[in-house]
Amino acid sequence: METQDVFLTNDGLQRAVSQLEFLRTVKRAEVAQYLHDAKESGDVIDNAAYEDAKNEQARLEGRIMELEQMLAKAKLIDNVRSDSVTLGSIVHLRVAEGREYHYTIVGAFEANPGAGRISNESPVGRALLGHKPGDRVIVSTPGGVKEYTIHSIE
Repeated sequence: METQDVFLTNDGLQRAVSQLEFLRTVKRAEVAQYLHDAKESGDVIDNAAYEDAKNEQARLEGRIMELEQMLAKAKLIDNVRSDSVTLGSIVHLRVAEGREYHYTIVGAFEANPGAGRISNESPVGRALLGHKPGDRVIVSTPGGVKEYTIHSIE
């Protein structure tokens, strides 16, 4: 099975490492205590609290494993200035109606469209990659076909 690189900014990398450390230390201890308390409260057969604690432990360990695997594949996004859109670029766009948008192109882990951080794997992010200021980009999105003109790149 081919592994796909995960692209992270320095901030995203630090957030992922912090989240992993929190889950490994604080959350594991909380879930272990919850599991212990549920087990001590009586018979483990037909014990809803015990089943819930086991399920929570499985979810936690699954998330820890996801983060570990993601960090093992992580590639740091360099903030190298380029005359075309790359990972890490801040792209200033205009639409025909005159509205302007500003997006930072990031990896999927850091994507937050409401904060202007779109994934390089999203339809808009993928379509913008490699284009230069002045280029018109037509994108098929879940909301319909959009046409953007790249005004500038930072």
